[in-house]
Amino acid sequence: MHKSYRGSEWFAFGSAVKRRFLISLNIIFMQTKEQKEIIIKELTEKLKNSKAVVFSDYKGLNVKDMTILRKDLREEGVDLQVLKKTLMNRALKDAGIEMDAKKLEGQVAIAVSSRDEVAAAKIIAKLAKVNENLKIVGGILGTKELSVDEVNALAKLPSKEELLSKLVGTLNAPVSGFVNVLAGNMRGFVTALQAIADKK
Repeated sequence: MHKSYRGSEWFAFGSAVKRRFLISLNIIFMQTKEQKEIIIKELTEKLKNSKAVVFSDYKGLNVKDMTILRKDLREEGVDLQVLKKTLMNRALKDAGIEMDAKKLEGQVAIAVSSRDEVAAAKIIAKLAKVNENLKIVGGILGTKELSVDEVNALAKLPSKEELLSKLVGTLNAPVSGFVNVLAGNMRGFVTALQAIADKK
């Protein structure tokens, strides 16, 4: 079992390793006004171009698990960042998203997906099932705020790769069958996403 670092234990963790880990997650505790503005501007652009966003409480995750999570997300085009909720709110507002990050519980990380609507939700939900120290606390689809239940529902939808895999399996079928499967899969995918987005 991996050790989880909390409170004074976390700050007692090897300084060199800790510093590299924090930098890799874009965690900056002491920022100048100029640095804060740059962070807000960069996050705002990511949010404007995002397919979906997932917020998670990562308090209690050890270094190894957090590193694995970030790696898995990055491979799917998802950027994981940790910063103060006040800065998140500035970026959310500038991106035209009505949401208050301060109401999110815990130490919050923001995962922004630029390629896939379900990738971030799937990856975080998968790890959260086997690690109680990671909890989904909210999300965004388009500009719509999602509840925890809605993010979990999003995580259960097929990814683009899964849809393509199903379609490839129909290539040897009659053309009419292929067209029907194609239409059915895409209609289901779009309908499910829209239902989640419109629920709010």
